[in-house]
Formats: sequence, structure tokens, C-alpha cells
Amino acid sequence: MASTITTFWSNRDLAILRAVAAGRCRASGEFVGSLVVDGLCVADQFSGRRLSQAGLIAAPTCGPVELTSSGRALIEAA
Repeated sequence: MASTITTFWSNRDLAILRAVAAGRCRASGEFVGSLVVDGLCVADQFSGRRLSQAGLIAAPTCGPVELTSSGRALIEAA
């Protein structure tokens, strides 16, 4: 029997992805996966790592964060 894993993304995750798409998000460089939106640290300290590990964003150690094709597809479907 085949099993399916479904991941539900929170409104916060989708908002972060939209901020990335708009070019408003950067990796802070202080901690791996830390994100800054409009100059403010994202309160969910694990969101950057979670979205990166899911293949939705490409986050360098420091600098602009970009959506992957999977990330684009997710926010278009949401």
C-alpha cells in the first residue's frame, strides 16, 4: 500500500514566501536559516530552515533569499 505525506503550510509560511517573491527577504547571516523581512527579524526562528529544507527557498548564508520553482508553484496554488 502506498502512503502519501501531505504538508500543510501555515499562513506565516505563505506570507514569508510572498515576501521572498517580492524581494523583501534576506538571510541575516547571524544564524543558519534566520530571515529578515523589511529589515525586521522573522519571529519564527525555524521558518527559514524549514522552507529551505523543503526546497521552497534558496537561502544563502547572508544576502537576498530567492524562491525556487517549487516555492513559486506553492504560492501560485495558494
